[in-house]
Amino acid sequence: MTAQSQEMLASIAGQYHFYGSLAAEELGQPIAMPPVPAPLSASEREAAAREPGIVRALLLIAAGLRNEANREWNFTLRGMDDRTLRATADVGCERQLWDRCINTSDRTKAEIDMAQRFPTPFRREMVTRGREIGLDPAYVYGLIRQESRFIMDARSGVGAAGLMQLMPATARWTAKKVGINFTPDMITDRDVNLKLGTSYLKLILDDFGGSQPMAAAAYNAGPGRPRRWREGPRLEPAIWVENVPFSETRDYVKKVLSNATFYAALLKDPGATTAPSLKARLGRNIGPREAGLPAPDAELP
Repeated sequence: MTAQSQEMLASIAGQYHFYGSLAAEELGQPIAMPPVPAPLSASEREAAAREPGIVRALLLIAAGLRNEANREWNFTLRGMDDRTLRATADVGCERQLWDRCINTSDRTKAEIDMAQRFPTPFRREMVTRGREIGLDPAYVYGLIRQESRFIMDARSGVGAAGLMQLMPATARWTAKKVGINFTPDMITDRDVNLKLGTSYLKLILDDFGGSQPMAAAAYNAGPGRPRRWREGPRLEPAIWVENVPFSETRDYVKKVLSNATFYAALLKDPGATTAPSLKARLGRNIGPREAGLPAPDAELP
């Protein structure tokens, strides 16, 4: 590695995003979490909860006017310092308004609370579910954080719904595949959505030979597209991701894998001997399906 390359990598190493983590690992540095900031005082928390704009936003959410509430909340954040942002994020966390919690905490510059930025609601259920089907909970958390910000009744403009933003047809297909008696009104039920979403994600992951970048791309854009995108020369996975032709999917894959790496650090067993690695999560080089492997599952929606 040239001195110029080292200097360029060092300029972003340790920043809390996809390329910051990759740069650190390329320089032989483990992915490190920032120091935990000093705890918030009771008076700081109380002041945030009394902030008029936040009070109005909470009332709007209670009235079912989430879009209006989000605008009110975001307007109120203008000009806040890091500690006030953290205290306001806590207002969202305490009320399980995880999108407000995450988006507010993401604005801090110096005081970075990673447990606040990457919350782990329903942790016991998630870890148990992961063990049941052999799916990494950090990967699922990383995907849900990007898909819905943990809003259980979230709905997209194209009809995807729930924590894992399942399309109704995909939910029906997966329910039939795993033997769940499913009706459309169940799609935003937390446990049903998690079971169907994780089942579908595991089927995709297996179909792509365990490649997390390709599985994330398939979850976002459908499995047919990454099957086409893998044709051509074998590429280092970060380069393959950067060559995904859809900007939304390209950004999605990078954020899901970056999220998953930080979640792995937060969920890490204290006795574990290996540090979370984004490079390991990216996996092997990506290219055409190897000869002798089973054909792609043509039924996957």
